[in-house]
Amino acid sequence: MTKKVLLVKYGEIALRKGNRKHFEYKMLNIIRNNIKDSGEIHVVREQGRFMIEDVNGDLDIKKILPQIKNIFGLTSFCLAIKTTERDIEVLRKIGLEFFKENMPKNAQSFKVETKRSDKQYPITSNEVSASIGEAIFDSSIDIKVNLQKPDITLWVEIRNYVYFYVDSITGEGGLPYGTSGKGMLLLSGGFDSPVAGYLAARRGVEIVPVYFHSPPFVSERAADKVRDLVKELSRYTGTIKMYIVPFTEIQLFLKEKIAPQKLTLMLKRVMLRITNQLADTESAQCLITGDSIGQVASQTLKSLQAMESATTLPIIRPLATMDKQDIINIAKRIGTFDISIRPYDDCCTLFVANHPETKPNTNVIEKIEARIFEELSPLIEKAIESITVL
Repeated sequence: MTKKVLLVKYGEIALRKGNRKHFEYKMLNIIRNNIKDSGEIHVVREQGRFMIEDVNGDLDIKKILPQIKNIFGLTSFCLAIKTTERDIEVLRKIGLEFFKENMPKNAQSFKVETKRSDKQYPITSNEVSASIGEAIFDSSIDIKVNLQKPDITLWVEIRNYVYFYVDSITGEGGLPYGTSGKGMLLLSGGFDSPVAGYLAARRGVEIVPVYFHSPPFVSERAADKVRDLVKELSRYTGTIKMYIVPFTEIQLFLKEKIAPQKLTLMLKRVMLRITNQLADTESAQCLITGDSIGQVASQTLKSLQAMESATTLPIIRPLATMDKQDIINIAKRIGTFDISIRPYDDCCTLFVANHPETKPNTNVIEKIEARIFEELSPLIEKAIESITVL
């Protein structure tokens, strides 16, 4: 029996030892959950990968692949056929037919690569490759053998069953979502923070976005923009819980009390304080920001240092060493770029001073904050009590 299946490979979790099965079963459950409404589809672990098949025959790969392609931890998807045949003469015929159906039109050279996990199989990997390669070379196909840099490689894997495939589709990689804990993502409508959220999620961190909204200075379209960014991120994570914090009163208060050059830094410290409190509610272990060293005045090393004491949790900065083009390239790939360029400013953009301080003294910042904290604290509590959760 021969039928179409999908082989799903994973990356670094294969190197794990004691907790490898934990990661495998986490991904297995995510895959099964994503395709649970697609018919009688089986997903099984098979010697370092997953195999997805339709109980009733050929798998509809075009239907299944979009449902699982964005799962973190999966590195590649191989459009394969699975056969119960073991005889090499039969495998030669199956391999030839599969090669004909899947060979790119412009391919000029090929090779056959065999992996023989079943060591009881009577002939070696090289012998299998040579035999199937001979069948292709002697056929009517006009193609040459090139063992160094072929245009196409026919892969043969001899396991519990025999599999054939010629190419693979690249997956997201990383670690299964949620296996590294939980982090609160300070999210704005720009390029940076959505990409930071994606990168943290790719390392297995469950993200909980927190958006600071300042009507009437910021329109509802700005809030819609951020909600759409979260929806786009959810293509990779599944359902996301999001906090929207009313921030207008706090911003107006700080604008009145704080010198313009220090205002951006003080606003961010308050955001960190509020997010830290929400992290306690969510049992999160870190805060995540879109800071990139030196990109703007509030992201110099001195400025980043001056923000650390506003939270008791570690601040994770996935973009710290990236330049803007690196970030934009990722934003385009993951689908957030077109949303981020919508012309609706958020609260951070509107309250930036013309000449913000680039080398703040942390002790001075903390003393200024301490002087106003008695008045600021009730505004923080009011903002937290008025949060909208989506």
